[in-house]
Amino acid sequence: MVGTAAHGRMKLSSSQQQGLVFGCAFLTAGIVLSTMVFPFWHLIREDIFEDVVILNNDNGICYVETIDAIPKIIENCELNAGDEVTIKFGKDLAWADVVTP
Repeated sequence: MVGTAAHGRMKLSSSQQQGLVFGCAFLTAGIVLSTMVFPFWHLIREDIFEDVVILNNDNGICYVETIDAIPKIIENCELNAGDEVTIKFGKDLAWADVVTP
């Protein structure tokens, strides 16, 4: 019998050993690639604060232009065109929030 236990130890067959080695190598490669190729901290964006002027309010959705040249959308906005506000947005994202003083 291949998988019998002798004195508290189990003996693995050759194919089981190869499968275990392959699984460990696959897991190790996945960990290395995930930390070197696509680091976790790339998912966390830097918050940017900027003073802007509201360009337009379209039924509660305001539009502003920022220094990164990506137009920002502010939802549930009660401001009028021409109002100056401070907004917070993630780097390279298209939506923002108004910062209340």
